[in-house]
Amino acid sequence: MLNILWPIFIIISIIYAVISGNIENLNNSIFVETENVVQFSLTLLGMTCLWSGIMEVALNTRIIDCLSKILKPVINFLFKDIEKDDECNKNIIMNIIANILGLGNAATPLGLKAMNALQKHNKEKSTLSDNMIMLIVLNTASLQVIPTTVIAIRNSLGSKNPTMIIFPVWIATVCAAIVGGLVTKILIKFNRRKL
Repeated sequence: MLNILWPIFIIISIIYAVISGNIENLNNSIFVETENVVQFSLTLLGMTCLWSGIMEVALNTRIIDCLSKILKPVINFLFKDIEKDDECNKNIIMNIIANILGLGNAATPLGLKAMNALQKHNKEKSTLSDNMIMLIVLNTASLQVIPTTVIAIRNSLGSKNPTMIIFPVWIATVCAAIVGGLVTKILIKFNRRKL
């Protein structure tokens, strides 16, 4: 769908620039914004590499074991029948930690690993299991303590106080995670009774 929408927006913009006599402004903005995009991409790439490396180091230390013990009651409540599988637990916890640190780009590969681990326990391979649905909901809610990606974006755009959004992000993501998790649990129970 986006493959259709973006070309339409671009064509409409070019036509409007020609009609309104702003072709020179259009050309200038293309070159300026291209430079900005490259600069911004390098900033995000560097940040993603840094935090992905830190997460990889954490994966090979006892930090994950400590965090697993802290998060185990929550994980056991949200995800059923995986407490015996260390790989599932580890991947889900790493994904949740990456999201808590606001590392959306670093959380993606960890989320894929967690999904692959959950798929091994899935009896019906062609449909999502309850645990997979819960992981998707938690990733979408994306509970964040340090929204590093948003802070980096605000910083690159010249914000005077890029960290000002931390408190509102805490409120929004905590509410989204709690509501998303509880509603998903309720719908899963409702669906089981229906079957």
